[in-house]
Amino acid sequence: MGRLGLYCSALLLALAQFADAGLVGVNYGRVADNLPPPTEVVQLLKSYGIDRVKIFDTDSTVLKALSGTGISVTVTLPNQQLSSAASSSSFATTWVQQNIAAYHPGTRIEAIAVGNEVFVDPNNLTGFLVPAMKNIHDALVNLNLNSSIKVSSPIALSSLGTSYPPSSGSFKPELAGTMASMLEFLRQYGSRLMVNVYPFFAYESNSDKISLDYALFRDAQGIVDPNNGLHYFSLFDAQVDAVFAAMSALNHTDVGLVVTETGWPSMGDQQEIGAGKENAAAYNGNVARRTVGAGGGTPLKPQASLTVYLFALFNENQKPGPTSERNFGLFYPNKEKVYDLPFP
Repeated sequence: MGRLGLYCSALLLALAQFADAGLVGVNYGRVADNLPPPTEVVQLLKSYGIDRVKIFDTDSTVLKALSGTGISVTVTLPNQQLSSAASSSSFATTWVQQNIAAYHPGTRIEAIAVGNEVFVDPNNLTGFLVPAMKNIHDALVNLNLNSSIKVSSPIALSSLGTSYPPSSGSFKPELAGTMASMLEFLRQYGSRLMVNVYPFFAYESNSDKISLDYALFRDAQGIVDPNNGLHYFSLFDAQVDAVFAAMSALNHTDVGLVVTETGWPSMGDQQEIGAGKENAAAYNGNVARRTVGAGGGTPLKPQASLTVYLFALFNENQKPGPTSERNFGLFYPNKEKVYDLPFP
C-alpha cells in the first residue's frame, strides 16, 4: 500500500470512529465557484460516516440539505455582523430566529461560532465580541434553545503572546481582558473555547528549529517541557496545551477546548516548506489516530475531551493568499480524494 496509503487508511478509520464517538468533524468551507451542490455534499459526508460539520455562515441551502441527516452542525455569525449583534439585542434575536430557530432541530445545530478569529480581523472588532456572544446567547434563552445550542468564538493561535514551552502559554497582554471575560462567559454557560491550531504554519516558518517528524506526530524522541517535565511528541499537543496554560493563567482551568480548525496543505508555493500530499496525509491521518488512541487528551490535560475539526472538506479555488490556502481539502470539487485514500 505504501506510506501514503497507510496514513490515509488511518485517517479514514479514525474518522469513522470519531463519527461514532462524536469527537471529530470537518470544516465545510465554500470559498469556491466549482463545488458540488449541498445535497451531494451531504451524501459525501454520510458515505464516509462523518456526522459533524462546521460551516462559516448560515447558508439556507446548506442548512436545508443537512436537515434530517443527524449530522451535527456548528454555524457562524460572520465578523461583518458582530457590531450589530453586540449593539442590538433585537438584531441578535432576529438573527437567531431566522438563522437558527428556522432550521433547528430538523437540522441539528449544536453550536454558534460568533465571528471567526476576530482578534486578527483588520476592522478592530475585538470590543464587540463578548457583547455579541452575550446577546446571541440571550436570544437562544428567549427561544428556549440555549440547552441544546452553545455559543463560543474561534480564536487564532496568534492570540497567544507566549506559546513555548507549553506551560508558559499566555495570551497577549492587550487581549487578556477580553479573554478573561470570554472565558467567564464560557464557564458560566458550559461552553468550550474554540481555537484554530495549525502546526503547518509554525513548521513552515521555523523549519530550521522544528523537525518535520515533530510536526507530523512521528517524533519518537519529542521534547520535555522544562517547567513541569511533561513529554511532548507532537507540535499539535504542545500548541493545544499552550492554550490550556494561557487559560489557566487567567484562572480558568474549568473551561474545555475544541479545535475548530486544523489541517495541512497538499500543495504550496516553493517557499511553503512542508506542503505536499504525503505530509498532508500523514498529518491528518495522525491527528485523527492520535485523538482516537489518546482519548482526546493532552499531556497537560490527559482527561480532556478534545473535539477536532479537520480543515477542510474541499480545496477552495477562490481563497486568497499563497497556493496552500487553496489546497487544504480532503477532496477535490469533483468529490475525488486529494490523497489516494483507500475508501470503501
